[in-house]
Amino acid sequence: MEPSGGRKEKPKGKEPAARLEKAKQKSAQQELKQRQRAEIYALNRVMTELEQQQFDSFCKQMQASGE
Repeated sequence: MEPSGGRKEKPKGKEPAARLEKAKQKSAQQELKQRQRAEIYALNRVMTELEQQQFDSFCKQMQASGE
């Protein structure tokens, strides 16, 4: 019975390491998603501001040409 008990212990020893690695990968993936989301929001904010500036400039040009 001891040899079969020894065999069962080896996979159990590898299993937590595999789970730990999988948990690390999942955590890294979540961090990447969070960072990407923050970057997308920041880019969206900058693009919205730029679009507003361009629209304001366009409106001023239209007012100037209308006068």
